[in-house]
Amino acid sequence: MPVPPATGRFVRTAMVAGLISVPALVGQAAFAAAPDAKFAGFERLATVPVYLNSAEDQETVAEISAVSTDGNTVISTDSPGERLGFIDITDPANPKPKGTFALPGEPTSVAVYQNYVLAVVNTSEDFVNTSGVLEIIDLATRTKVHEIQLGGQPDSIAVAPSGKYLTIAIENERDEDLNDGELPQKPAGFLQVIDIKKDVKKWAATPVELKGLAKVAPSDPEPEYVAINGKDEAVVTLQENNHIALVDLAKKKVVKDFSAGQVKLSGVDTVEDGTIAQDDKITVRREPDGVTWIDDKTFATANEGDYVGGSRGFTVWKRNGEVIYDAGNSFDRLAAAHGLYPEGRSDAKGTEPENVAFGKFDGKPVLFVNSERGNFVAAYDISKPKAPKFLQILPTTNGPEGVTTVPSRGLLVVSSEEDLPDDGIRASVTIFKYGSKGAFPTIRSAYEPGQKKAPISWGALSGLSAVPGKPDQLVSITDNVYTPTRLLTIDTAQQPALVSGELTVTKDGKPVGYDAEGVAARAAGAGYWIAIEGDGTAAKPNLIVRLDAKGAVQEEIPLPADVAANVTSNGFEGVAITGTDATEQVWVAVQRELKGDPKGTVRIGRYSVADKKWAWLGYQLDTAPAGAWIGLSELVPVDNDTFAVIERDNQRGLKASVKKVYTFDVPASFGTEALPTAKKTLAVDLLPALKADNGWVQDKVEGLTIAGNGQVYAVTDNDGVDDATGETVFLRLGAAADVFKPGTDNGGGTGGGEGDGGGLPVTGAPALLIASAGVVIAAVGAFLFVRARRAKLRFTA
Repeated sequence: MPVPPATGRFVRTAMVAGLISVPALVGQAAFAAAPDAKFAGFERLATVPVYLNSAEDQETVAEISAVSTDGNTVISTDSPGERLGFIDITDPANPKPKGTFALPGEPTSVAVYQNYVLAVVNTSEDFVNTSGVLEIIDLATRTKVHEIQLGGQPDSIAVAPSGKYLTIAIENERDEDLNDGELPQKPAGFLQVIDIKKDVKKWAATPVELKGLAKVAPSDPEPEYVAINGKDEAVVTLQENNHIALVDLAKKKVVKDFSAGQVKLSGVDTVEDGTIAQDDKITVRREPDGVTWIDDKTFATANEGDYVGGSRGFTVWKRNGEVIYDAGNSFDRLAAAHGLYPEGRSDAKGTEPENVAFGKFDGKPVLFVNSERGNFVAAYDISKPKAPKFLQILPTTNGPEGVTTVPSRGLLVVSSEEDLPDDGIRASVTIFKYGSKGAFPTIRSAYEPGQKKAPISWGALSGLSAVPGKPDQLVSITDNVYTPTRLLTIDTAQQPALVSGELTVTKDGKPVGYDAEGVAARAAGAGYWIAIEGDGTAAKPNLIVRLDAKGAVQEEIPLPADVAANVTSNGFEGVAITGTDATEQVWVAVQRELKGDPKGTVRIGRYSVADKKWAWLGYQLDTAPAGAWIGLSELVPVDNDTFAVIERDNQRGLKASVKKVYTFDVPASFGTEALPTAKKTLAVDLLPALKADNGWVQDKVEGLTIAGNGQVYAVTDNDGVDDATGETVFLRLGAAADVFKPGTDNGGGTGGGEGDGGGLPVTGAPALLIASAGVVIAAVGAFLFVRARRAKLRFTA
């Protein structure tokens, strides 16, 4: 089928989902980043919410972290708690919270020198009357041994590899509410240099002036980050001033300074409109934030921006100010390819590279770059600083600020500061170990830095469906995080699964945005049914919508008025198809209880296309954990009278407890009784699979299907990186014959359906299994059904 033409900001690489040719898929895969055989990779060992060091109901932050010289203790700053937090990582796969240390104000950074913890603390009264202290703490006894007045509000601290000096950037940050944050604003920032002596009580600070260097607000330098090389030379980023200075620590003077310059970017998204369209141009200041030395003559900056800039990438510099590499648009595009692009920040600074770190692992020099808004760390082989080579993306929780390497133990420590208890997101420390790659990514689109063509952007995968006639293909759909609604083709033959095509949904010839929560592909390329969740009002009703093969809306079908009146804001969440032509029936799962229905009972609906009639079935949910709710997220045909559903709570992280796949048979009384209740049995508890990669357990498992290859797949909805980590987990659950085998418990139930129900037409999953064998006949369907009953249970993810 011909590819529809691309138009405007809406249709990019429009392909007919489910009808992409095999050669097209091979072509897409060819652009995937080639693996580096010499790079063993990093795997995530643990994610530790820092409230475990205090109390769950307290606001906590893990902004900057340092690691003890023996590599066994992580120390992180907790600004709102005015304290340091300690985590024992002697066994990095089983970290243990080890308490806190109270400070006289808000810690802004922390470092370690020998057996001392060095915490810089903001004690300012306001933006004008600034002050701060350096607290020197004995790590073993957790006692303060000395305090140094810093003369201003500190930001970052660094210790020289030589052990001779430490430096502190005194930012004296601007008040963003004063004159719209315009610079200059007194007092000016500067650099404090401390000569390290054997007796810590003899340490004293020497200020180094930074005024008069930058073209931007030269009277108001605001140093942000500082790093020291092996020659006792500090590089300091003046972020708001878009400037960089080099300071000779022995001489206590600036020896080199230069502008961070501008970047002309093309192929980025600069408009916050719900569409990831990486086709805009912008010229912007770099405004570097974090900085690290790669060697004594080369350093790298993360160009977050703060004042009026931010180039959405990182830069590698020679110490004389020469730019030898700039990431351009590649950092944002890597995020989009991994489903981690924060579209809501497109009009600001995109992925916002926040910080950088450097370390050698197994002899390979690696640069790490944090994305504050994309919630990830990207690793690059920096053996050739002029040509960094992308290695791996490491997912984190929200707002990764601190990044620290521990090469002696093969560890990477990332601290994430954003704490959103109401959204189930907590500030945390994540531990990665070098030696093997973790599971992430389990799904991505094809992209390699330097590729001219933008990757297919994706996220918020709110449903899955098999594609008839394409055994290894699935189709997913995006919800209202993005607009317009798109159908995405997923190639499961790839590892990780590949988002290989996209198709924009249109209505009356124009792109349209729905809150799409489910998709089911019709037989023989006839199009799709999609489920649209309403908000309980007449203006935004729940709908099932029929699309043709090109994604054009053919029909919108609302609920019967008496049912629609009782649906809450949690409406349609899954859709399935049985039958074809005159026997086609569309099934829907309603997420939460209708008003007036029995408590804990949700509805499964059937719409008969031929006679346009609805019938309803009750489904009893598990009991919700305290403070949570449970609902349905997906609906999938398993055999001729059995369906599978996803039943989940709305909890993330340590609180997540119900993420399950149940099956139920359609009772014989269905269609004759007002609301018969189906009997359910547990097929799969998904929680172990969601925990397996040691990340923050995802809330929304929203997609489930049986592909034409007979395998069962599930996927999480990442909420488009909006008050969520953004990490998408694509689960390979194994053969349907095993997953849905009856009479066997795979985590707490009695297996799949028993085949004693109301005689649904044999379509859906069985038809897909038959098509994958190339024979569409009922006898083969029956054979596969019997085999499914007898196969040994197996669960893989």
